[in-house]
Amino acid sequence: MEPGLVGHTELVVGDDDTAIAFGSGDVAVLSTPRIAALCEEAAIRAVEGTLPPGETTVGMRIQLDHLNPTAVGDTVTVDAKLEKVEGRRLIFSVSVNDARGLVAAGKITRVVVDRERFLDKCR
Repeated sequence: MEPGLVGHTELVVGDDDTAIAFGSGDVAVLSTPRIAALCEEAAIRAVEGTLPPGETTVGMRIQLDHLNPTAVGDTVTVDAKLEKVEGRRLIFSVSVNDARGLVAAGKITRVVVDRERFLDKCR
């Protein structure tokens, strides 16, 4: 796996995506937890199809600055770029934008694991 892989996702913000719905605030705007999930989704998409059978990635670290609010009905686009591969650790830069500009930015670290061995740890 080489740096430079990119993933993308987008979302039209709905009532279920708000800080109120996530319990992370009392305003009807896109919640920080939902942004974090979208960033993870984009990172996963960046490496889709590149892992050997039986392997997957799991989240390890999220560093995210949520800079601007996004209203219900607006669309956000999320981009993740694989910046660095450190052994089994994959480090992505992520950015979230809406029609007004940058909403959030940060880094996501995911770790490549054997799916079955990983699941055995919680059994």
